[in-house]
Amino acid sequence: MTRVLLAGFAGSMGQQVVKLVKEMPSFEITAGLAHHLKSNDPAEYGLPAEAKLYTSLAEIPADAADVWIDFTVPASVYQNVRYALENGYRPIVGTTGLTDEQESELTELAKEKGLGGLIAPNFGMSAVLLMKFAQEAAKYFPDVEIIEMHHEDKKDAPSGTALATAKLIAEVRKPHQTAPEASESLPGARGGDYQGIKLHAVRLPGYVAHEQVLFGGKGEALTIRQDSFDRSSFMSGVKVALEKVQELDSLYVGLENIL
Repeated sequence: MTRVLLAGFAGSMGQQVVKLVKEMPSFEITAGLAHHLKSNDPAEYGLPAEAKLYTSLAEIPADAADVWIDFTVPASVYQNVRYALENGYRPIVGTTGLTDEQESELTELAKEKGLGGLIAPNFGMSAVLLMKFAQEAAKYFPDVEIIEMHHEDKKDAPSGTALATAKLIAEVRKPHQTAPEASESLPGARGGDYQGIKLHAVRLPGYVAHEQVLFGGKGEALTIRQDSFDRSSFMSGVKVALEKVQELDSLYVGLENIL
């Protein structure tokens, strides 16, 4: 039986993971981390009655579980994953907000500890495919902008998926600015900038997670779009990660790298 510690079990994504793990006979949630709890009863969150609940990293022993799943917030994800690796947990991270430097530090730490794991900006198969297709299209359409749309409670902008998409595109195009003469009468109107790729973040009620990659060429345009209408759509990727995490020999970034 693989024991799982779920950080962020009380949140929307955390509750989806609780349902998923219940359906996987070889896995069990034995511990949970949440900084604010409305109840100390694991059953209130759908967790096994014997699961241990913690409200700080300092409370968590090194042997509470084998795998650390993190769906928390950008402000705490780096400290959480570092703690997990330092204490022998194999991490599966769906929380966005890690910088390139932090990802590099965590990857090096995992190597030192001999642990494998996964950091995934998005666990949805449609999002993984969008990133793959966008990178291929950018070889032929180097002028590109990204629009991502999420629910109003999302903490970081741009989304980890949009930023990951921009990084993949940047690998196959020379950095340059499209419409460099354009001026902003309202600061920020042209969006964020990653090596000349403009990123625009929308936050509105009713949305879950959506992304469009817009390519422009002479006399033509190409749009690649994906939509996640329900958080349950991310669970297929989490399931793959859980099934493979014990076999991973390093900390991978991107679900596509373990498929």
